[in-house]
Amino acid sequence: MDEITTPMRPQHIFDEDKLKNYLYANSYVSEDDDLAVRQYITGQSNPTFLIRTTSKSYVLRKKPPGDLLPGAHKVDREYRIQKALYSAGFPVPEPFLHCTDVNIIGTEFYLMEHVVGRIFRDLRLPGVIPAERAALYVAGVEVLAKLHSLDLAVLKLDGFGKGPGYCRRQVSTWTKQYNASSHRNITAMNELSAWLASNLPAKDRDVTLVHGDFRVDNLIFHPTEARVLAVLDWELSTTGQPLADLAYFLMPHYWPSGLDVVSSMGSLRGIEGIPTVDDLISVYRRCRGILSALPPLNFYLALSFFKMAGIAQGVYARHLLGNASAPNAAELGQCVEPLAALALELVQRPLARQEAGIFLQTAKGRAVLQQVKDFMKQHVLPAQKEVEEYYIKYAHSPLKWNTPQIIEDLKVKAREARLWNLFLPAASGLTQLDYAYIAEETGRCLYAPEVFNCQAPDTGNMEVLHMFGSEEQKTTWLEPLLRGEIRSCFCMTEPDVSSSDATNVACSLRREEDQFVINGKKWWSSGAGNPRCKLAIVMCRNANESDGNRHTRHSMIVVPMDTEGVKLIRPLTVFGQDDAIHGGHFEIHFENVRVPVANIILGEGRGFEIAQGRLGPGRLHHCMRAVGMAELALELLCRRAAARQTFGKKLYQHEVVAHWIAECRLAIEQTRLLVLSAAHALDSLGGRAAHKQIAMIKVAAARMVCKVADRSIQVYGGAGVSADFPLARIYSLARTLRLADGPDEVHLSSIARLELRDQLAKAKL
Repeated sequence: MDEITTPMRPQHIFDEDKLKNYLYANSYVSEDDDLAVRQYITGQSNPTFLIRTTSKSYVLRKKPPGDLLPGAHKVDREYRIQKALYSAGFPVPEPFLHCTDVNIIGTEFYLMEHVVGRIFRDLRLPGVIPAERAALYVAGVEVLAKLHSLDLAVLKLDGFGKGPGYCRRQVSTWTKQYNASSHRNITAMNELSAWLASNLPAKDRDVTLVHGDFRVDNLIFHPTEARVLAVLDWELSTTGQPLADLAYFLMPHYWPSGLDVVSSMGSLRGIEGIPTVDDLISVYRRCRGILSALPPLNFYLALSFFKMAGIAQGVYARHLLGNASAPNAAELGQCVEPLAALALELVQRPLARQEAGIFLQTAKGRAVLQQVKDFMKQHVLPAQKEVEEYYIKYAHSPLKWNTPQIIEDLKVKAREARLWNLFLPAASGLTQLDYAYIAEETGRCLYAPEVFNCQAPDTGNMEVLHMFGSEEQKTTWLEPLLRGEIRSCFCMTEPDVSSSDATNVACSLRREEDQFVINGKKWWSSGAGNPRCKLAIVMCRNANESDGNRHTRHSMIVVPMDTEGVKLIRPLTVFGQDDAIHGGHFEIHFENVRVPVANIILGEGRGFEIAQGRLGPGRLHHCMRAVGMAELALELLCRRAAARQTFGKKLYQHEVVAHWIAECRLAIEQTRLLVLSAAHALDSLGGRAAHKQIAMIKVAAARMVCKVADRSIQVYGGAGVSADFPLARIYSLARTLRLADGPDEVHLSSIARLELRDQLAKAKL
């Protein structure tokens, strides 16, 4: 910490005892606490200090002393906006108190949480591997998009900004700020101010919350992950045009080479791993769900450079007054003219215009995805350790088949948050494409789908009952499943036949008056071990076959698990694990099981018709969750490769490991696009027309996760195959997926047949 702080500068020294007494009176320190104050070396506007006590650390931000420019250094606004954002779950340090009594330390100030993480003062991110540079910049633009997506009414920031006309006000404000601090006449600044005032955007009515100084060096990243923990420096925040914020974030991509006097800045050209402007705009548009192209950003970039030049002039002016916070304040005056000249050049330069994106979520889908991400971060992921401890504790007890109470508690929270049954369009209002992104997010945690009542095989069974069930079946079985009151299993695969050819299914269904009698063996019936599993949907072969069509010989029927003759024989293991967290995979025998005729779904002989309807969305959900698993495996791989070294080099510095990382990223991105394409086809064309796409993703996704998990295991060595990390479980799930819902070879044959059909149809045109 000492490398980014210094003792208090002479012009900012205040009475530490007075501050301690004030904090003690407000219960932030104890009477016996020692108080140490150091000043951050950055902070070119409002001086910022690290306040260390015996037990805790805080950050204090205050107005600078002396005569100040009108309208500047509004620490009260910073405190208000941070308080609203923190309450909404947006990543900012928690604000604790705001003090207007200048007798305490000489100026108004506020106190906030000290967030521990990484702050990159150089926007070029030296010392960071290229892949992480890309991830950090993407995380930054994602947070910016999240900020611009917040609902101002929900934040209760009435009167915080003036709304429409933001660009006009910004040009006016920074012109006044510059003129008030100018120490000499700079022609380029005068010309730029005049150009901006004469070329205001025609559409300046978009209003969101804007940060005003959104840059990488105002972000605190997680110590090891490419995740933003907090956004800092809200002095310039207001409401207005979000494109101005976006352009300001992109400004370093246009920064002139050789102008490094602004300590954090430097040209990003040629820096390996930094995403391009087009890439960052694409991420921003996807996160905000903007379908159309953005307008050219020339004006907003010019405004950004004008503002930066104005800030530099203001800091230099404070240096002349003797109250500047920045150690290089004396040098900043020399960068004002070059920045203005560059801005004038930019306004004449044609900038690339973004094309409309593909596979974008609906507005509701984007909102729900963000809610799910926040819920995962706040509730689901922190509970992982407790869930794991439960299954370790009861590994040899019947209690292992129960759902841990913490998961049940999370379900209640998820349902209260209306994050429930997201997989079913009729219940959630989401498209399959919307849910694909959500499924990827939940795939990063083994039990997350269950928290949102989106776990297999219940999702497939609910889809079957929703699409094909009678009103009685829906009332009796579907509604309790949708409420999460009961669980279910699906019985199709059999131990005595080759189930890869589903027409081999031999479990018999015979009608006797008003009942069906079922006899046969099933296995790999996932979820059957859970005590709340109350029904099975069973694929049976009709005893009285009416015709020779092999695809009309089978039926699906609902069998209550407490029916006489239903026998749970044994749980099967996957690579030695019983998968109790998923309710196990049981062998079940049906011995003269009798159920009412009303339990037949859709009608006798309709089993394959139902199966096609069930497997389309179900396979899609499996595959997108698989992408999430792969992302987790790659994240763990990179973390290990950056932390361990062999033969004098970090693991990632060995070319073979670096290539593995690159190939994993390629495979994940390719698979994600293929799955999203299938989701789009399912939404727009229906399950039958999307048959080939669904078959392709079923093969590609499982193979991809196996490959990524295997390479991650290799990097972890012995730890990778242990239970200390989730990689072995990820691999076993992925390898199983190459068999579940049909083996690769069956899908490949189907893909080839459909491809030949399509090619021959084209040849006839």
